[in-house]
Amino acid sequence: MSWQKELDELARRAAFAEALGGEDKIRRQKDAGKLTIRERVLALADPGSFHEIGQIAGMARYDENGELVHLMPSNYVFGRATLDGRRVIIGGDDFTVR
Repeated sequence: MSWQKELDELARRAAFAEALGGEDKIRRQKDAGKLTIRERVLALADPGSFHEIGQIAGMARYDENGELVHLMPSNYVFGRATLDGRRVIIGGDDFTVR
């Protein structure tokens, strides 16, 4: 039995979450001289150590056939990481989603 279909769906939903609140809101954040929440977390955590929890949580919109057409991610990003070699939980608000 293959789980490829389910894995592809998880990847698709994660891509929605990676888009944060959309290009316009990310641009507004950048124009204000600010990093996005994921950029801030990645800058704080040891390289390659951040593992996001609940990335695909949020408000979904489906079409008439029950297919996911959009996912507005939760405005809180958190997960496990290491910071100077210590295990930590990191979280923060995503102002591009508000």
